[in-house]
Amino acid sequence: MNNFQYYNPVRIVFGEGQIKQLSELVPTDARVLITYGGGSAQRTGTLDEVKEALAASGTRTVFEFGGIEANPEFTTLLKAADMVNEHNIDFLLAVGGGSVIDGSKFVALVSSLTEEDDTTVSREQAWNALTSYCRDIDSAIDLGAVLTIPATGSEMNSGGVINYSERQAKLPFGNALAFPKFSILDPIKTLTLPERQVMNGVADAFVHVMEQYLTYPVNAKVQDAFAESLLKILIDEGRIVKQDPENLETRKNIMWTATMALNGLIGAGVPQDWTTHMIGHELTSLHSIDHARTLTILLPSVMRELKESKKEKLLQYAHNVWNITLDDTHQDEDAVIEAAIVRTEHFFRDLGLPVSLEDAELDASAIDPIIKQLEAHNMVQLGEHSNNDLEVSRRILQRAISSKSA
Repeated sequence: MNNFQYYNPVRIVFGEGQIKQLSELVPTDARVLITYGGGSAQRTGTLDEVKEALAASGTRTVFEFGGIEANPEFTTLLKAADMVNEHNIDFLLAVGGGSVIDGSKFVALVSSLTEEDDTTVSREQAWNALTSYCRDIDSAIDLGAVLTIPATGSEMNSGGVINYSERQAKLPFGNALAFPKFSILDPIKTLTLPERQVMNGVADAFVHVMEQYLTYPVNAKVQDAFAESLLKILIDEGRIVKQDPENLETRKNIMWTATMALNGLIGAGVPQDWTTHMIGHELTSLHSIDHARTLTILLPSVMRELKESKKEKLLQYAHNVWNITLDDTHQDEDAVIEAAIVRTEHFFRDLGLPVSLEDAELDASAIDPIIKQLEAHNMVQLGEHSNNDLEVSRRILQRAISSKSA
């Protein structure tokens, strides 16, 4: 196991009806900006519930900013940051899924980057901050979250991903100042989600675990065992929720598993990959494919292309997650690994998710523009060994054109 420091200050408030706790969690005299997405928070009554809880005690002043996209847009978020400055906001409350929380983190970080003698946030400074992963920002607005879509784990980490359509860029960022002060997780809120979002969330969490697990062994037994347990829970509960969407106990397990998948715990002291995510971001940016679906398209091909460097962990994954071992059916290690990859593809298909570019109505002509974008965004040394160059990314995409398990 490698040396590490683990820090996570986020208070988690989990369970049915816990939105009422906002009256105690948000400072009583705060000037609050509630941020949310495309309107589901309004339609389901969650936004009203949040406002009612904020009004239950104290003298808070509450403003609203809606319309944060599923891939939060840089230009939209700068409008929210300008609103922070216009109304002297000192607390952001993100109500929604990972995109709303990611976007709110970015707003919290860049609000102070204003033009000289003005309260308008500088687009150039904000862009420079994003391309530097927001690491150098040293102040931020306090932030809390009410999670409605389990998927990204953003409710319990300090990172995010922002889309900038004008530049065809989708870039990650991270800064310890962006940890939410608290996150409320009410599994009841997930019952109103469309099936597509639920399945996307299961897949997103699954690949988050794989990016931290499927590298090479460093004798991190706690992290490995925890990661394998999370994967098996997602496989079991993902299939159950597909068949029985009203099962609240399953919703609870999915919600907590998605949070645990990316709160830093299973990634502490181990090498991490993220190749699937970085290539996937370009698929989303260029073709507007749901983030989770880009991951299910790419992960099997990443596993096949990088089979030799990941061999030990692939065999461990096959044995400990899928119970596949050397036997009369799988007579060598390559057969065991391929069987585990095929099982992974079948799981994604069981959830109604794509596992190839063809499934997303793309062909080989999509590859060159993706490679150009990776180069433009300096994604040229990906993976746990930093040796997945553009040629490796090209081969991954070529493997992803069609699925072997179709």
